[in-house]
Amino acid sequence: MVLRWDYRPKCSGLTAWVAQGPKRTRRPDMLILAIDLGKFKSVACLYSVATAEHSFRTLPTTPQAIHDLIVEVQPARVVIEVGPAAGWVQNLCTALAIPIQVANPSHEAWRWKNVKRKTDKDDSLKTARLSALGQLPTVTLPSTKVRQWRSLIAYRHKLVGRRTAIKNHLRSILDRQGRAWPAGKTGWTEEACAALAREARTAEQAGDEELWRFELHVELTALGQVQGLVDQVEARLEALAQADGRVALLRSIPGVGPRLAEVVVAVIDDPRRFQNGKQVGAYAGLVPRLFESGTMSRQGRISGGATGCCGPCWWRWRG
Repeated sequence: MVLRWDYRPKCSGLTAWVAQGPKRTRRPDMLILAIDLGKFKSVACLYSVATAEHSFRTLPTTPQAIHDLIVEVQPARVVIEVGPAAGWVQNLCTALAIPIQVANPSHEAWRWKNVKRKTDKDDSLKTARLSALGQLPTVTLPSTKVRQWRSLIAYRHKLVGRRTAIKNHLRSILDRQGRAWPAGKTGWTEEACAALAREARTAEQAGDEELWRFELHVELTALGQVQGLVDQVEARLEALAQADGRVALLRSIPGVGPRLAEVVVAVIDDPRRFQNGKQVGAYAGLVPRLFESGTMSRQGRISGGATGCCGPCWWRWRG
């Protein structure tokens, strides 16, 4: 049977009602709104816990459309998958005082295996059913401030990756010309960069047989621009770190710098949501992968956990 979108439960809260005929107590009806969020359009599934009836609706993935749907349905719970839009959907539900669950699609219970059909409707219906059974693997979404902090940290990592790629390209240009360049940090001191700038030529100055000098000029310009962006982001991160006492406490540990401390604080966020230190290590991805079968027990590399930032920062600190 198809559940109408204007359906309202006959009872709410913990009140039970007795059906006609033999005395059988049924659990109160509860509506679950599961939304499979897409980039441009989403599929919503309205699911009745008591009768297992459900209905689907397609809507654009915009804050106004999602807001109007939640206000219209007034569900007891909203369920979504973690993704780029999960943050603002959570903010909408919080403003409307509607409980929300954020599913973890990377969990084993969520994987689709040996299926011949997988659609957005199937995803939303599966999410609703798992939520109704209390078997939905969920993740904790931090506050907007922490999410923005994490995003800025990840953006700095991308900028550093761009800077490294430019430096590697500069070395490859020199290698093609048979010119040796100092390894490590000594190749990027002010004196070394000045020597590279003297080798570079603009488009008008470089001849047809010296185009590598023009390429050198372009890459040096890009290196300066990216370095300026890195400095801006690190200045903002430093201001955020100074305002957080947890970062200052971690930086008091010998060998722990500002970047490692801010990553640990931003990723762990509220440590009270973990029961022990093992859960913290697993969440941060600092525990090895485990493969067991019969008498064989083998450990692999670190799992990576919920974020990819802790691992690289940890090994830089160890090194």
